[in-house]
Amino acid sequence: MNTGKKNIRHLSLSELEQYFESLGEKKFRARQVYEWIWLKHAAGFAAMTNLSKELRQLLEDNFSYPALGVDATQYSADGTIKSRFRTVDGHLVEGVLIPTDERKTACVSSQIGCSLSCKFCATGYMQRKRNLDYDEIYDEVVLINQQSERVYEKKLSNIVFMGMGEPLLNYRNVLKAIERITAPDGLGMSPRRITVSTAGVAKMIHQLGDDKVKFKLAVSLHAANDVKRNEIMPINETNNIKALIDALNYFYKQTGNEITFEYILFKDFNDSLKDADELVKIYRQVPADLVNIIEYNPIEAALFAKPDDDTVARFMAYLEKNKVNARLRKSRGKDIDAACGQLANKDH
Repeated sequence: MNTGKKNIRHLSLSELEQYFESLGEKKFRARQVYEWIWLKHAAGFAAMTNLSKELRQLLEDNFSYPALGVDATQYSADGTIKSRFRTVDGHLVEGVLIPTDERKTACVSSQIGCSLSCKFCATGYMQRKRNLDYDEIYDEVVLINQQSERVYEKKLSNIVFMGMGEPLLNYRNVLKAIERITAPDGLGMSPRRITVSTAGVAKMIHQLGDDKVKFKLAVSLHAANDVKRNEIMPINETNNIKALIDALNYFYKQTGNEITFEYILFKDFNDSLKDADELVKIYRQVPADLVNIIEYNPIEAALFAKPDDDTVARFMAYLEKNKVNARLRKSRGKDIDAACGQLANKDH
């Protein structure tokens, strides 16, 4: 919904100060508004109670404030909470709160839909409608944090950009959102507690290195040779494994930040010992800290299945024998379609 008004959250503090000075108002009003937006998480101008009614009305008349709202919430038997958020222009996007004893993690989305069409991912079967703006991504984190405090009496400890969309194809907004999330006058979170996950956009991984980002990087690998990866992840046709390895080594050289590989096991596709061996070879070429082996969560649109426990155990044992730091990640929130690869805005 384009009202033609400028989104007030896209103004910097100094731009707000200039605006208030142009009205003949005191400069400190800008700081008050800025705090309402980023520290107090006001849902709109009406909530800014230390401003006069007239001033709030003036802001309402001149600016938009397109805050995200919670459209629906689902609670899993394992404690996972999935939220469907509604944007001001009527789009839906999902985020997940994943609780464990040690941490409370928000899994957030960066796009409405996705353009990468990975064959195993429900979001990949949706069209990409648009990128989320940085303030909308920030809202996701704020709303999931409020949920965490309400339900678990704990603040979020971690954020993963593993929801809907490819974060590196919404590069500017994702970095700006992280800047606000980590800013002392924002959520004040440590960038070391934030992980951005990519399907492997090599050029933008290089850019992350050049920008000397402080957060961690996770790479959705899911197949350890180009033939198989092309089959399930079309992005590999233009960003093959060699390009990915080069980009990751560059990223690490520039930042020293932690790199994780994500690898979903699919029955009779990428779960053999030969596949495990190819994964070991890639692991040895990149300074990766960890390989997350993920159990597959079936979706209606795809024909993949989950391997049996013995196959998984053999695969893990082979990695361990070859000194790969691998961890089997059990899925959370499967009963509410909140697990890895399942986010698709189904009607509840």
